[in-house]
Parts: sequence; structure tokens; C-alpha cells
Amino acid sequence: MEFKLHGNGMDKYGRTASRGHVHGYHNKPLPLDISKGAKHKDIANLKNAHKRNFIQCGGDYASKFTIGFEVEKNALHRGAVREYELFCGFENDGSAGFTQGVNGFEAVTHILPLVTKGVIRNAVFDMMFKANRIIEDQYSPSNARCGGHTNIGVVGMTGEELRVALRPYTGIVLALFRKRLKNEFCKHNLNMKGSAEGGYFNGWADKYQMCLVKDNIVEFRVVSRFESVKQMMRRYELFYELVDFAINVKGSYATFLKRTTPIVLSMYNGDTAKADEVLGLAKHFQKFINTGAVHQEIEQYVR
Repeated sequence: MEFKLHGNGMDKYGRTASRGHVHGYHNKPLPLDISKGAKHKDIANLKNAHKRNFIQCGGDYASKFTIGFEVEKNALHRGAVREYELFCGFENDGSAGFTQGVNGFEAVTHILPLVTKGVIRNAVFDMMFKANRIIEDQYSPSNARCGGHTNIGVVGMTGEELRVALRPYTGIVLALFRKRLKNEFCKHNLNMKGSAEGGYFNGWADKYQMCLVKDNIVEFRVVSRFESVKQMMRRYELFYELVDFAINVKGSYATFLKRTTPIVLSMYNGDTAKADEVLGLAKHFQKFINTGAVHQEIEQYVR
């Protein structure tokens, strides 16, 4: 499958906007939804358990799950700002690595299909490789103030419905990005409560939540900066497992962690000790989400 995305887009005001230039804050071109357009041959070899994550859309197929990334950077590599298949555009961002009075930058992806291994995922990963001069820190550096906000959607579900479905399995996300849990831009409502429930850990904020519910998506603001293409690929894989398990399997959290263990291990380059540490913390974080109990192993990250 090929994604052929070229030419200017439109900004939120309906004006023509170049995808190959840096725009002012919130003035980049709008993203395209490229979760649609798969052909029968693109999904023919998938197992039925994964084919169910596609819906027919005219004569083509659309991914039921979608994902979008925000890549915040202190600086963008010289000559690297141009059109990419992956990104809808670039904009200035005051929160992205703001240092010495200079704003950072943000590159935002199109709405991507979130799918299992196969032709479509390979095409998405190819777009990531082609954008390495933006994603890789060796070319476009970032610092700890930068984030990697990740937006998840499921066709037919509201953002609130998706929050409810994902909440019993999100402990792994807190464990992986535990050093961001005190960040001012995502520290509120760490236990992922609904807006009418009360009992929000660190209080409520309309925007700066760990997992922010929007109309038909949720935004994981807790996700840390992107430093490499490999990192983006592993996160893509993890979020697919999270969404697929929460929507289709609905099994135990222990079973879910077993399913994600190979991905976590790869995230840490085969270091079993680090992977085991994260998976152990993930259990404590999930209990924290479920009950509010703060185990001594996670207290330093949330207090």
C-alpha cells in the first residue's frame, strides 16, 4: 500500500497552507485522514482476529483504529522542513522545549491507520523512516520539556467511551512514561476518571490531563518526546495492542502485559532487567488507576 500525499493543505480558517513550511501556533495545515483506502489485497493475508479491525468503506477498507503523533523539537534540522507523507505540517510551539526565550517546533502527523503487522503497517513505518531528519534527535534535537502527544480514535466510539474501554489497561502507559507524570502539561487526573466522577488524582484540568478526552478521540499527553524512528515504531505497536485488547479481547490485565512484553523488551534493546522493572511498575500503576492505591514503588513518580 502506498500513501501519496503531496501539495498544500488547508488551515483551520479554510486558507491554503503549505505543508512544507513552519506556521504559527495552531495554524498548520489540517491533517488528512489516511486510515481509509486500503484494498482487499492489503488485508487479505491477515488473520480474522485482525481483519475485524477494518470496515468496508465504499469499495475499499478503512482501519477501525486510528493514531496520530505530535513530535515536539527544540530545533529542526537545516533543510529538513519540507513536505513529508507522514506529517500534515509544522508549527511553532511555546511549550516544546522552550529554552532561553526561544520557542520550539512541532510536527504533527496525519490521521494514521493503527493496524497489525502487514502491508499497511509497513507503509506507515516507511513514512516514519522517510521523516527521520525530523524524528531523530541526532538531526532535530529535543529536550525533556518536549512531548510526544499521541491521539487514539476508534470508529463508532466517542472519546469518553474510549476512555472507559482503555482505562483498565493503561497502567503500562504510566509505567513507560512515569517521569512525565509530574509535568505541568499532563499531571492532572492521573487515575483517568470521567469528568463527572470526581476523585481526580492531582485535580482536574480542562486540558492538561494525563489522558485528555476529546470529541471522538483520547489524547495521551503523558507520552514523552520522540528521539528516534525505532521509538515511534515501538510505540505504534504498543498502542495497537492496547486498543485491540481493550476493544476486542477485554481479558485480564496480566494477559495483556504478557502480550506487550516483547514490545517493551524491544523498547529497551533486549535488556530484560529494565523491561521487567517497567512491567512490574505497570501492575502497581494499574492498581493505582483502579483503586487509587499508591504503592511505595510508584510514589516517587506521582506524589
